Amino acid sequence: MRHKFLLLLTIFLALSCDNSTSDRNPYLVEPKFSYDINLNLPQYGNLNTPGSAIYIGGTNVGIKGIIVINQGFGNFLAWEASCPNHTPSACSTMKIEGGVNCRCSCDDYLYSLVNGAILSELPEGERAYGLLNYQVTGSGTILRVSN
Repeated sequence: MRHKFLLLLTIFLALSCDNSTSDRNPYLVEPKFSYDINLNLPQYGNLNTPGSAIYIGGTNVGIKGIIVINQGFGNFLAWEASCPNHTPSACSTMKIEGGVNCRCSCDDYLYSLVNGAILSELPEGERAYGLLNYQVTGSGTILRVSN
């Protein structure tokens, strides 16, 4: 009898989960891609310095490219370079500012490359999304950014 009760309780809990409150960003579709970064190549040399970030553009590298930052101690983060609060457009490719931040020229919002949070003060009642994060794995001097 106890096993039946646990089974019914498990089924009830599984069915009662509601995914409609998901915090998915409606502006950005998450593309599937994989991009390798060789830290020995000159174009990625800045990533060898903790606190430095670079923009990498091109086809099949995120939506509008990616921004990769070296957090130090061998930790790297990669973010989508398209502004998270606009559909991709001519103004939505973010620019690195001050080394550890990036700015969207569509709305002038500032974001942290350290944690992806919006740093700008928002108008009352306005909701904003943080940066879209991509997975970074490392092996030796090769980083792989993927989604």
